[in-house]
Amino acid sequence: MPGYFSDYEFVENEIEQEYRKAEKNKGFINLTGSNPTHEGLIFPFDILRKAATSYLSKRRYNPDPKGLYSARLSVSDYYKNRIPSIDIPADNITITASTSESYGILFALLADPGDNILAPKVGYPLFEHLAAIHHIKLRSYELDENNGWQIKENSILSEYDSRTRAIIIVSPHNPTGMVIKEPVSVLDRLDLPVICDEVFAEFSCAVENVAPFGALHPQLTVFHLNGISKMFGLPDLKLGWIAASGAGSKDFDKRLDMLNDTYLGANHLTQSILPSIFSEGRDFIKQMVGRIRTNIDLATELLSQNPNIETSRPEGGYYLFPQIKNWEDEEQLVLHLLKSKGVLVHPGYFYDCDRNVHIMISCLTETNKLAEGVKRVIATI
Repeated sequence: MPGYFSDYEFVENEIEQEYRKAEKNKGFINLTGSNPTHEGLIFPFDILRKAATSYLSKRRYNPDPKGLYSARLSVSDYYKNRIPSIDIPADNITITASTSESYGILFALLADPGDNILAPKVGYPLFEHLAAIHHIKLRSYELDENNGWQIKENSILSEYDSRTRAIIIVSPHNPTGMVIKEPVSVLDRLDLPVICDEVFAEFSCAVENVAPFGALHPQLTVFHLNGISKMFGLPDLKLGWIAASGAGSKDFDKRLDMLNDTYLGANHLTQSILPSIFSEGRDFIKQMVGRIRTNIDLATELLSQNPNIETSRPEGGYYLFPQIKNWEDEEQLVLHLLKSKGVLVHPGYFYDCDRNVHIMISCLTETNKLAEGVKRVIATI
């Protein structure tokens, strides 16, 4: 059978099977959650109601390939207020339905079938699926676990070839929490377009602020990806954006408009209320950040009491990615936690981490559940 996924076996792995059993049991704890609406973090209703009522009372559909100007202007203002600030005009911003859609559009924009894009290892499985859909190849550059998961610049050079068209940077990184704080010098030499995923930018932890990558590399073409799913805890309202910086970004402008105009996936209602979400939603961001920082401190302190667990506060994001020293098989560890302790964590190999034994714990989890779940993990290791 031709087509994407035609040779894929849609069979649940053993961890998924055991999870389905365990979640039915009283006392089960899921330490992998990434959905704020499942963890009691609900964006204020009144802000949404007021903004939506205003739109619905005089609604008009006036599609723009880049997205509504008012939405793009609010994103532009957001970047002006970042630390450090970066000037990305509204005309350099493209509104999409999600960060995933943004990736797909950029893959189509930057590469032809058979070309390759560099992506970090450790990484996120989404990249492989999107690359396969667009018939392009991913080549992995390494992160240095012994240096806070910072990028190994030599590995970028070793993976780069004549068909490399772009590089993906994730800062804060999922799931290691690494934040890029200084320019990556090898990128200036290669002069590749950069796709920078910064969906966790508001969730700084061990660093004070997360710099927009374009502010670190003003001479490069940088496509900053973000959206309201993580930033405002609104995954159900489906809105993301591509914010392009660097003089070279104008070379892609017309084609980017055409690609986005082909789908026009972003909901007009959500676009119309984005300015209100930005102007009135900052307190909610502070609430989320406050919980996550509290949880990270709590979980890190608990985990550090076990000599077989090596962990540290992430620089950003809301995940912990501790190394487990006294287990050799991640999958068996995760299965043991599910079966004997009723707690779910992710193994490191879910994120293409094939060195040492790691688990992923989400500190988005409600605080009491997190504390109990981490204690169960500690008791097992």
